[in-house]
Amino acid sequence: MTNKNKPLPVIYSLRNCPFAMRARMAIYQAKLPVLLRDIVLKDKPAEMLAASPKGTVPVLVTRDGMVIEESLEVMLWALSEQDPADLLMSGDAAHLDEMRTLIYQFDSEFKPCLEQYRAAKRYHEPTLDKCRSACESYIAQLEVRLSQHRYLMSERESLADLAILPFIRQFARVERQWYLQSPYPKLREWLNLYLQSKMFSKVMAKHELWQVNQQEVLLVE
Repeated sequence: MTNKNKPLPVIYSLRNCPFAMRARMAIYQAKLPVLLRDIVLKDKPAEMLAASPKGTVPVLVTRDGMVIEESLEVMLWALSEQDPADLLMSGDAAHLDEMRTLIYQFDSEFKPCLEQYRAAKRYHEPTLDKCRSACESYIAQLEVRLSQHRYLMSERESLADLAILPFIRQFARVERQWYLQSPYPKLREWLNLYLQSKMFSKVMAKHELWQVNQQEVLLVE
């Protein structure tokens, strides 16, 4: 049996989860036909739990039945299958290492600061300014990069842009008025470029929650 005769890959996803969001963006940019199954965490489908008992999103099941449970690994899988815009910057392996280092910094350091910032705003805590400042040390790094070129790594978009974008979107929504007047014009320009893109509209489209026997949704058509 050839690969083309096997079922299409499937991704279980939560629309506003930043990890699922970046996985969907990479699949979209790779132009891969993948079935999108939107879920809610309070009612996880048995099919998803059978593939990935840990029950978090995204979960991708490939044509060959391989299960990928981490968003960055889903991104790398998609772009290793097809990468028409060369988001992996294949001309120099050092670029991929640099991107992975930057992504890891934002996943492991910025994301916890962001969660504290969001909580401080939600619960009207007196630590709001302090939490925002902790985030700003990372935001300032991106502003420097974006002052040097249009995207985070160069004049062309890359894996790093897609991987970090969903968290910057969250950051921008915590204190909207503060953000709009903050000293990060290049970051705002970069974020707006994505938020107004066809890609973002497509990967953020609302779909009915997936159920067995319903018509499947293709993420890339």
